[in-house]
Amino acid sequence: MTTYLLAGGGTAGHVNPLLAVADALRAREPDADVLVLGTREGLEARLVPERGYELLFVDKVPFPRRPNRAAAAFPVQFPRAVAQVRAHIAERGVDVVVGFGGYASAPAYVAARRARVPFVVHEANARPGMANVLGARTAARVGVAFEGTPLRRSRVVGMPLRREIVDLDRGALRAEAAAHFGLDADRPVLLVFGGSLGAQRLNEAFGDGYGAAWRDVLDAGWQLLHVTGERSTLADPGAPGYAVRRYVDRMDLAFALADLIVSRAGAATVSEISALAIPAVYVPYAVGNGEQALNASSAVRAGAATLIADAEFTGDRVRSEVVPLLADDGARAAMAAAAASVGTRTGTENVVALIDEALGR
Repeated sequence: MTTYLLAGGGTAGHVNPLLAVADALRAREPDADVLVLGTREGLEARLVPERGYELLFVDKVPFPRRPNRAAAAFPVQFPRAVAQVRAHIAERGVDVVVGFGGYASAPAYVAARRARVPFVVHEANARPGMANVLGARTAARVGVAFEGTPLRRSRVVGMPLRREIVDLDRGALRAEAAAHFGLDADRPVLLVFGGSLGAQRLNEAFGDGYGAAWRDVLDAGWQLLHVTGERSTLADPGAPGYAVRRYVDRMDLAFALADLIVSRAGAATVSEISALAIPAVYVPYAVGNGEQALNASSAVRAGAATLIADAEFTGDRVRSEVVPLLADDGARAAMAAAAASVGTRTGTENVVALIDEALGR
């Protein structure tokens, strides 16, 4: 019986790929021991037990980025975290460690190396995090979601995706999706969303205040499904063909209905849209180190998507760049074909293959 230790967490971007791989390992080997390593503070503390996996804890020790109190404590705290993981590896007889980035991964990589247990690194973002940069140096195998990600000895394997996305038959679900959102299945739909918290820039451009572009979308003969985010105060004008939702718990239905998407460019978002071969306009979130623009870059280079900078995204820009695309069936068909060439629904299987290689199978 094989014992797997999957390390990662903090955000959904780390936890969801981890859980997709955990589910695949459990389905393939019902007798295997699939364990998850995470922190008490991260999203994994709730999501992992809910999915039925045992969560082993490690202290959260951020890498120091500036001289402060946390940096002074790092030389003591990080070795303690490594020792915690080594204890888990020894006590549970771990055969292989798989890291997905985040606070839990860095000590897991060091502990695995010292325990002479093979480990695999998966990087979801086009700009890798520090833990994975360090881990990739001595990992048995390294997988990345996007072409051009600067990690040593890496292989493009794609993103492990949620099962409901992998198995999605958009055509078969279109009528159900239209009924769910109160739209017409026979008319094209533009899907706009900015993540669970929404995106104020997108909300203002499409549906808030003077010059909002939702009317232009409807005037072009399209419908608009606008997911504004749970914190949004955007008013629903109640116009036929314009469906406003603060939150959608069935994104598979939203994707089934979408003929074009305008969204942020998180790693999972770009991976899911490309895997489903849906043409897209990405508006990368401007905060951070620019990873969202990099996440979208391979799709843009392939012709699967276009990119508009956050600061430039206004109702006028929607009218000048997005609305003309609604009328250009040929351009959208070419974008969809390009998306199919850069996206993959087999990211989970590809990561499992890396794990098997690390185990010498």
